[in-house]
Amino acid sequence: MNRVVLPCSVEEYQVGQLYSVAEASKNETGGGEGIEVLKNEPYEKEGEKGQYTHKIYHLKSKVPGFVKMIAPEGALVFHEKAWNAYPYCRTIVTNEYMKDDFFIKIETWHKPDLGTLENVHELDPTTWKTVEVVPIDIADREQVAPGDYKPEEDPALFQSVKTGRGPLGPNWKNELLTKTDCPRMCAYKLVTVKFKWWGLQSKVENFIHRQEKRIFTNFHRQLFCWIDSWIELTMEDIRRMEDETQRELEELRKTGQVRGTSAANEQAELREVADGWRCYSIARHMSRRRMETR
Repeated sequence: MNRVVLPCSVEEYQVGQLYSVAEASKNETGGGEGIEVLKNEPYEKEGEKGQYTHKIYHLKSKVPGFVKMIAPEGALVFHEKAWNAYPYCRTIVTNEYMKDDFFIKIETWHKPDLGTLENVHELDPTTWKTVEVVPIDIADREQVAPGDYKPEEDPALFQSVKTGRGPLGPNWKNELLTKTDCPRMCAYKLVTVKFKWWGLQSKVENFIHRQEKRIFTNFHRQLFCWIDSWIELTMEDIRRMEDETQRELEELRKTGQVRGTSAANEQAELREVADGWRCYSIARHMSRRRMETR
């Protein structure tokens, strides 16, 4: 479980998160790749109310070249369905090629504390013992991949004009304990990964967990450094912005160059993953052929 502490309130974060998702989506979309929004609408089910989104991630150009060469058609297209019943959110990522053999589930609770709550998702004792708690410090440059670093998105350098928050020093979280006038919150992100393939499962699942931490780290550094752009927005402003962003993303995907995050520099391990993926693809192909000849 990733714990992300931030110098903002739970109420502020609701707006900041949605604003930053929209902006980050535009930064990651272009040249036929990126994010396609299929649905963004209110939902109510079994007493839970919130906003439902369904997005498609087109990622072919976001992975190393050797993976692109061996990945079959459709294998690098992912569907993300999210139920945002803030302050609780649930996101599930699936892949039509792998079907039931793959999913990523992210369950998030947003709480007004400094990440001190244990088992906030109320897991059973046996499951909770298997959970690794991973704290994320948005001001720690050591937690940022060299290729991801941008000075303008560094909370250790940034100071908000509108709120006066920042820059965040090495002990900023401890300093929050004594600053009763400064808001604080923690996003508790429980990530569950399933990649069902013998001999490759743990390696791929661990790789995905590391990539999720990378995404959470970069995203929340951006969110804080963009605070002057979203701190005065209302939820009505956000919904209007989301509608505009959906149309803009469609145009961006059709034009321009590929933008945004590139594959992490873990080439040796990724090659091993790719070799396993090739075997997985061949096995699925042979299985379909056997079914067709029966």
